[in-house]
Amino acid sequence: MNFSSPLFQYNPAAGSAGLQKRIAIFGSTGSIGTQALNVIANNPERFTAEILTAQTNDELLVQQALQFNPNCIVIGDEKKYQKVKDALANTAIKVFCGEDALEEVAAMDCYDMMLAAIVGYAGLKPTLKAIENGKSIALANKETLVVAGDIVMQKALEKRVPVIPVDSEHSAIFQCLVGEGRNKIEKIILTASGGPFLGRKPNFLVNVKRDHALQHPNWSMGAKISIDSSTLMNKGLEMIEAKWLFNLNADQIQVLVHPQSIIHSMVQFEDGSIKAQMGLPDMKLPIQYAMAFPQRIVNDLPRYDFRKPNTLTFEEPDLKTFRNLALATEALYKGGNMPCIMNAANEIAVYAFLRNRIGFLDMTELVERTMNKISFIEKPTLQDYFESDAEARSYAASIIQM
Repeated sequence: MNFSSPLFQYNPAAGSAGLQKRIAIFGSTGSIGTQALNVIANNPERFTAEILTAQTNDELLVQQALQFNPNCIVIGDEKKYQKVKDALANTAIKVFCGEDALEEVAAMDCYDMMLAAIVGYAGLKPTLKAIENGKSIALANKETLVVAGDIVMQKALEKRVPVIPVDSEHSAIFQCLVGEGRNKIEKIILTASGGPFLGRKPNFLVNVKRDHALQHPNWSMGAKISIDSSTLMNKGLEMIEAKWLFNLNADQIQVLVHPQSIIHSMVQFEDGSIKAQMGLPDMKLPIQYAMAFPQRIVNDLPRYDFRKPNTLTFEEPDLKTFRNLALATEALYKGGNMPCIMNAANEIAVYAFLRNRIGFLDMTELVERTMNKISFIEKPTLQDYFESDAEARSYAASIIQM
């Protein structure tokens, strides 16, 4: 890690005393987006919401627009455009619709920082467009780096755009690295709660249903990330994201299960010292940290109390039962377009599971079959990533139809 990394490039003027930082929330109706708006509402002197986007939740998007009065909004579902436009007819808020509109508003000059919170692959193109236009990125969409991390981070470096992680684990690593300058990282340790099925074996998991998998023990999250957490795919995606965020080799990234979710991740330096970032599990904290960086701002979130007896435990993940993490590790080491293929298949698998089309363990099989089928490209272009994603989705969907 060094300060040529886009992680440590930031505009110290934006958000400093007397200047509000203008935030564009791409995915404002999701779990991260709604919590980010809570942070903005609690800090009106520091932040404004200038752009809000949603895919289908038009009612919540309209409520948010009326409360925060952004410059513009985007509703992805074009069939809901007129309803949203009519609801905001008495305001000055500009209303756009469709996938292309996400890229168009990402190129606008009315904001300082994009909070990239669109779920999945769909967040890649708007994030790239924002980087191309010199906008700071608060990155909550790990799939953007899983799919095309080499291209995204190189573009951020060229444009001198900061990419500040929002995921609690990557935010923890980032916070551990601030002030370390050129000190060499020996490894990072990503902590995982283990999800709702920690300690369970395949004979139990074969009967798992949607509602059970959505019940994460520590975090309040959206449906997609909750399912990914239950299969440990989320931790695999985070390993790949960490490689690009922190310029690491695959063998410098370790995963440990930490059921209490108090230590959010750790960094071990070449002298053997380990730094950890700790706190109660609440996504508003890393969201606030990313939006306010390099400042820390006061809040009334609950504090962890060391005086209360609490045992912090750690264990190795069960890769034989939760094979998605093993598949993600394979993709991490292989590189090229393999993480892109894996991510595309996983998005199709999760979508199918949430609609009761396939079983819990079928998701892993679907991902593995797709990774074995789609052609590997060692040094893909951005167009190669787009085509690999489409091909993997098509193949995975065809398996479900069988």
